[in-house]
Amino acid sequence: MLSATPALSELYVYRDAQGVLHVTNIPVGEPWKPYDAIEDYFEKAASLYDLDAALLRAIARAESNFDPRAVSPKGALGLMQLMPETARAYGVKDPFDPEENVLGAAAYLRDLILEFKDIRLALAAYNAGPERVRSYRGVPPFSETMLYLERVFRFWRLYRTQKNFRILTKNP
Repeated sequence: MLSATPALSELYVYRDAQGVLHVTNIPVGEPWKPYDAIEDYFEKAASLYDLDAALLRAIARAESNFDPRAVSPKGALGLMQLMPETARAYGVKDPFDPEENVLGAAAYLRDLILEFKDIRLALAAYNAGPERVRSYRGVPPFSETMLYLERVFRFWRLYRTQKNFRILTKNP
């Protein structure tokens, strides 16, 4: 009788020039990163800042689609898309280092949650900036922010139900 046993190896994630995310067990130079290491960063940050790791994954998915080298048109950097001034304020020296980026973003998100006392407002502030949430006294009426909130909550629900998280390359 034949039985299949899973191969134990590291997984690596990579986004090619066309923007396609690849998961493989073969490292082929930069920007390959061990998947398990990136997953560990979400778990470490969640534990350190008393957050849900699934929420951090959802933000990374909505912000950069898990691309640690992402740069937005507005200048946000890395996996969790930190603005340079936010990265500096939270001690992130290299925003393209996934561990630093996730830890800095988690600290920032925790501060937003403490300030706004509402996850929806904290996420709106993460996307549009805390000044905008303060000035509108709620979620700013921007379509980008509304769509962002929908995406984060959809991904969060998805990742909370997954027993063994793995990066998904297609939008649910």
